[in-house]
Amino acid sequence: MKPERQLVAERPVAQHCPELLRAAPGAEELLPLLTRAGERLTRPLLAALAPFAGGKGLAVKAKPARTSTLDDIAMFAPDLAANSLIGVGADSLPLLATLDAAAVLRMVDRTFGGRGEAPSPLPAEFPVSAELMIVRLETILIRELAEVLLPDQPEALQPLRRNGNLNLLEPFARDATVAHLEFDVTEPGGDTWQVSLAVPLPTLGALFGAAPQRTVAVRHPMADPLSEPFGDLPLQLSAVLVDMRMSMATVAAIEPGMVLPVAVARQVPLRLGQATVATGTVGAADDRVALQIRTAF
Repeated sequence: MKPERQLVAERPVAQHCPELLRAAPGAEELLPLLTRAGERLTRPLLAALAPFAGGKGLAVKAKPARTSTLDDIAMFAPDLAANSLIGVGADSLPLLATLDAAAVLRMVDRTFGGRGEAPSPLPAEFPVSAELMIVRLETILIRELAEVLLPDQPEALQPLRRNGNLNLLEPFARDATVAHLEFDVTEPGGDTWQVSLAVPLPTLGALFGAAPQRTVAVRHPMADPLSEPFGDLPLQLSAVLVDMRMSMATVAAIEPGMVLPVAVARQVPLRLGQATVATGTVGAADDRVALQIRTAF
């Protein structure tokens, strides 16, 4: 008899399918996908921003996506910008969207009938009117991103929080590798500003690398109840000849020799468990009591 430790050692090692063993997609796979998504996003982004940023003559151009870190982005970030942290999917994986502060303030000025001018120098923080504009722009950006990245899951992107100071927002780890995608927005008057997205690789993998594979349903023919193995399966049937009611006092007084009058039903039910499968009449066949089926269900 082999010792238990040896028996355990001889148990087969679990075998996993290639899909489970496949490594998570890396930056070299994900960056081209984000670049192409950025190119598809330029047209809807242009149409959505035009009413706020100068109307006809606005131009939007996407740059190729590149890898970076939050530290690198923060090094060149201005003191004031419209920074919005967006959650992706049920786990709210982070995605950072940033819009130029001066552009937001010009949009506010146009909204109130101005010529689209931003104060100089810029304020230390956004006024309430600009905060309201940022919420509108954030909603537009989330809608267009969802349409391009997750068209079948429009509710998968949700706003989490926003702050004019990137360092105070703390969207994710400062040394985390992110995919950085920038859009140059040129207004009719010549002012050019940026909309940028910073997407950590796990978030990007959830957007592009973990898309569910489409499965094809296989139709199986219905099983024939008359063929193997069902055809030879024994079933216990019962024919209920008498179904009568009797009082407790009568049952208590039953003795050998008593005669109880009963009436056999004209239609005797034939049951499989609690289900009636047929009815018939009582007769005889080969000197045995038999049931002639009249109705089958």
